Amino acid sequence: MATSMTLRRVLPGLVLLLSFAGAAMGGLPTVAHEGRDYVELVRAAELLKTRLEATPNGTQARLRPSGHVVILTRNWSRILIDGSPLILDAPVRVRRGVWLVPDTFVAQVLPRVQSAAAASPPTSAPAVPVAPVAAAAPVTLEELRVRSYPSFTRIVLETSGVVTARVETSAGKEARVRLVGLVAATRTEDIGDGFVEQARLERAGADAVLRVVFEAVGGDVKVAALADPPRVVLDFLRPGDSMPPRDQRDATAPLRVIVLDAGHGGHDSGAVGPGGLQEKDLVLDVTRRVARLVEERLGVKAVLSRDGDHFVPLRDRTSFANKERADLFVSIHANAHRETASTGVETYFLSSEATDSGARQVAALENATVQLEKTPGRSGRLDAIKAILWDLAQSEFQLESSRLAEVVQDSITQSLRMPNRGVKQAGFYVLGGAAMPAILIEIGFVTNPTEEKRLKDSKYRDEIARAIYAGLADYKKKYDTRTREQTPGPRATRER
Repeated sequence: MATSMTLRRVLPGLVLLLSFAGAAMGGLPTVAHEGRDYVELVRAAELLKTRLEATPNGTQARLRPSGHVVILTRNWSRILIDGSPLILDAPVRVRRGVWLVPDTFVAQVLPRVQSAAAASPPTSAPAVPVAPVAAAAPVTLEELRVRSYPSFTRIVLETSGVVTARVETSAGKEARVRLVGLVAATRTEDIGDGFVEQARLERAGADAVLRVVFEAVGGDVKVAALADPPRVVLDFLRPGDSMPPRDQRDATAPLRVIVLDAGHGGHDSGAVGPGGLQEKDLVLDVTRRVARLVEERLGVKAVLSRDGDHFVPLRDRTSFANKERADLFVSIHANAHRETASTGVETYFLSSEATDSGARQVAALENATVQLEKTPGRSGRLDAIKAILWDLAQSEFQLESSRLAEVVQDSITQSLRMPNRGVKQAGFYVLGGAAMPAILIEIGFVTNPTEEKRLKDSKYRDEIARAIYAGLADYKKKYDTRTREQTPGPRATRER
């Protein structure tokens, strides 16, 4: 009898599994996008016998097959199935309002949905004695990182397991946050950023307590928990700035300041072409030209992270943008590849998940600049990619960064008639920590002899600068349109 009941429960799932497998092997029509095959998410939803639910702003989509919840985020490879992460073979895209997923989506998602269903025991199953389970290993601190922003100081604790954070006090000169279940040795971090003086982690019975001492008085505290890896994010907001980041707290603020970042500089030449063209000189010249156009024609203040041949550490570049309270951060670079025939333009925005192996290689090449940084009192090699994974501020601006990247990339490729290598995402250290939408443009390959010759030409550099400017102008126009649409009427009140 029990066997019969089990078969009745399992067989429909097996039939569904076989039908999905057939679809994954070619049943769904594919769409070519950015050099790979995608399928329309709405068609995948039909196979899963569910419907596509998209948020009004086009940021996320949901599927609910057989009681499960699949959450997809635009331009992300990482999806959630019942809260558990799964990395797709390519980022989710939205093209002309149509959600697209890689053609392997069904094959990747199906086993997770099926295994979850199989793992759920029948509700009528009798209780079965279970052997005692060994005590769970204590949750320990893996790493603690601090980052300062114009309106808040962020402290992130990565742990070996899930930890619950509870704010006990947040008034006066000190805030106390209890980290339930965390086993950690006493540790002190001197911050001194003009707001937070010190952070001290202490044992408190079976838990740990983080004491944050302010230089004057503290503000609100925002707490968030993230997975993969487990970490607690604590934002200590300055008084008067106790509200979410700019793009969430004031969608109607105009664009006033753009920081333009010329890559490399000083003892870091960047890529060098066969004819001797150095990336640092090329991108500084182009960046200066873009700045002039932005200020003269766009009515926006353009600030350069470097205006001469000197070295600026990667972290200092976005820190500078934060201090300037910039609305956009645009880093300009030139590409390199061992295959000298490589050509074209590509634009990146920050993500811990690279679009493909090529994107990972470009990020690794640009991140190698960290090796040239000589920070007093610090030894050893900085792990650039891990630093990006830790620094979560940019994720708040990822959608806006992807929009900016798409507009600028289209402008450059259409104006210059260059091969379009696409908009991609990768872990660029220079973009980490930017408290605003941020992109990195690779304007061409200095390692390609033909392309290097063009990049040496002053007239062509003008064309590149105008193309970048046109992209920024187009983005501002679209941004201003959205701003007007979101501006409340005279009697309306905006939700916070």
